[in-house]
Amino acid sequence: MNVLGVIPARYSSSRFPGKPLVVIDGKSMIRRVYEQAMLCRGLSEVIVATDNSSIEKHVSLFGGNVMMTSEHHRSGTERCSEVCSNLSAKGKVFDVVVNIQGDEPFIHPGQIEQVLSCFSNQGTMIASLMKKIESNAELSNPSVVKAIADTRGRALYFSRTIIPFVRDYETGKWLDHYTYYKHIGIYGYRSDILMQIVKLPPSCLEAAESLEQLRWLDYGFEIIMKETIFESQAIDTPDDLLKLTNRE
Repeated sequence: MNVLGVIPARYSSSRFPGKPLVVIDGKSMIRRVYEQAMLCRGLSEVIVATDNSSIEKHVSLFGGNVMMTSEHHRSGTERCSEVCSNLSAKGKVFDVVVNIQGDEPFIHPGQIEQVLSCFSNQGTMIASLMKKIESNAELSNPSVVKAIADTRGRALYFSRTIIPFVRDYETGKWLDHYTYYKHIGIYGYRSDILMQIVKLPPSCLEAAESLEQLRWLDYGFEIIMKETIFESQAIDTPDDLLKLTNRE
C-alpha cells in the first residue's frame, strides 16, 4: 500500500499565530511533528503542506519535504487534497492519505500505524482514532470532542457535549456507568474518498458542532474508529505550550 503522510501547517492562527515555528526544546514544532511522522514505517512519503513562505523555507532548511498550498483552504483535509492532486498530476499516486496534525509535536508513530491498520479492510473509506476518557474534567470540556462508534467500530456521531446521557445518575457519576471516548484528530482517507469529501457542501450538523467529520457522516461516508492508548497533546494556544513544556 502506497501511503502519503501530509502535515498541514498554517501560519495564521487566531489563537496562536506562527505556532508551527515555535521552538520546543531546541526544535520547531513542525520539525518535531515531521520527525515523528518519519518514524512511521507505513508512510511512503511525508510532506508538510503550508501556505506560508517562512514555514516552507524552514522545512526545506532542516531537510524536510514541503509543498506550498492555497491560503484559502478551510481545513487540513482540503490542504491534503491539494497535495494529493498535485502529486497525482506528476504521476505519483497514493492509495491512502493520512492527515497528521501539525500542532502535536510529540505524536506517537504508533498512532499513525493504528490508522493505517484500518485500511487492511478494502471497504474502509476514512479512519480515525479515539481514546477512553478518564476524568470528569475531560468529559465536561466542550473542546474535547466525544466520539461514539457502533460494535463494528463505525462512527455514529461526534459531539462537543456529553453523549450519551446516562439516565438515573448524576453527571459526575456517569464515568462509573458508561465508557466514554474522545476523538483523536488524525485522519486516514482512501485517495478517491478524499477527493469526494472535499467537494461536499457544508451540512447543518457540521455547522452546529463546528466539526467537519459530521459532514462526511451526514452524506453517508463511513469513518472507522480505532481505540488508542496514546494520548493526544495538541497545542492550540500559548498556554497549551506552557503546560506541555512545564510537564516535560
